[in-house]
Amino acid sequence: MRLRLRTIILVFILLLILSAVPIVLGWIAPVHAQDDDPTGPQATLTQQPLTIMDDQGKPHRFKVEMAMTPQQQATGLMFRKVVPADSGMLFVFPTVQPEPFWMKNTLVPLDMVFINPDGTIRAIAENTVPFSLAPVDSGGPVKAVLELQGGLTAKEQISVGDSVVAETFGDTKPTNTAAGSN
Repeated sequence: MRLRLRTIILVFILLLILSAVPIVLGWIAPVHAQDDDPTGPQATLTQQPLTIMDDQGKPHRFKVEMAMTPQQQATGLMFRKVVPADSGMLFVFPTVQPEPFWMKNTLVPLDMVFINPDGTIRAIAENTVPFSLAPVDSGGPVKAVLELQGGLTAKEQISVGDSVVAETFGDTKPTNTAAGSN
């Protein structure tokens, strides 16, 4: 009789545990479902013209996508197979502060151009490593970051101190309209 009572108690406990599994999984599943980690490239964002005036007065013109929301900024250029030489993505932040970036899920090398609130280039990280989770330092507080095709800043001789002309920085026209764009 005792053996049978123990068996019944063990079966009862086992049934309780098994009946609790779907409840526990129901609590866990919504947490996983809210995961915002993207699995593919985001749709093309609103675009804006942007010009970088180098120290020789040469304009380098781009049409950049504007990553304005936290979700757009978190996804950035992830999963893009190519970044054309005349385009890029501009990340504009609500406050001026250091902004480290990374290359998570980014398939191609990028040049990251870190921009001061006055539109001058503070720092450039050239040919950042695809898929790297290592932080890319902004070199201090910035208002925006421009991501361009890897190697383009060296090729076009874009450097620290050059001016970025765009609506974001209160500018609509480059100061020099000489021929020669990117």
